[in-house]
Amino acid sequence: MQATADVTKKEISWSSWKGQAIDLLYWRNVKQSGAVFSSVLLLLFSLTQFSVVSVGAYLALAALSATISFRIYKSVLQAVQKTDEGHPFKAYLEMEIALSQEQISKYADKILLYSNTCMRELRRLFLVQDLVDSLKFAVLMWLLTYVGALFNGLTLLILAVVSMFTMPVVYEKHQAQIDQYVGLIRTQVNSVVGKIQAKIPGAKRKEE
Repeated sequence: MQATADVTKKEISWSSWKGQAIDLLYWRNVKQSGAVFSSVLLLLFSLTQFSVVSVGAYLALAALSATISFRIYKSVLQAVQKTDEGHPFKAYLEMEIALSQEQISKYADKILLYSNTCMRELRRLFLVQDLVDSLKFAVLMWLLTYVGALFNGLTLLILAVVSMFTMPVVYEKHQAQIDQYVGLIRTQVNSVVGKIQAKIPGAKRKEE
């Protein structure tokens, strides 16, 4: 009974976290999404100009300046008003932030599962278990050589963040048109792949 209750709590917690992420990316709360989006972009743009160590140090100094100033302000205010409200960050200091053994095991199991899946997929592609999939992978790697020549990893990360906060909203507003174009592109790609499979010996997938 206890195990069932724990599983239910985990499912509710995951659903709540997922719902918050979706609301953030779809700009349900404009102020919250704007704050997160601008903060992440500011951090990434800072990394394009300064080293990771410098950015981390500046962020730590900014946070310490804010907390120390607030701590001194509250202490002076309590002294003037002769009140004893205690430490202004008491609630946060008493908050439990440690990961439980169960949570660590859960995340470790997920990482292990994804790692094993990735290794099996790479083995399948590099050892040409399916010729068409390996050719697709080769074309993708070839295209990435051009992408790498134009952009560095940090620039790609910035573009990914911008896409995460814009593409869902654009798709939501123009879903019908986008689905129509995606369907046409998919049809053309499947047609080309079918022709390649027909012409290359052994490229046709085996029927399961």
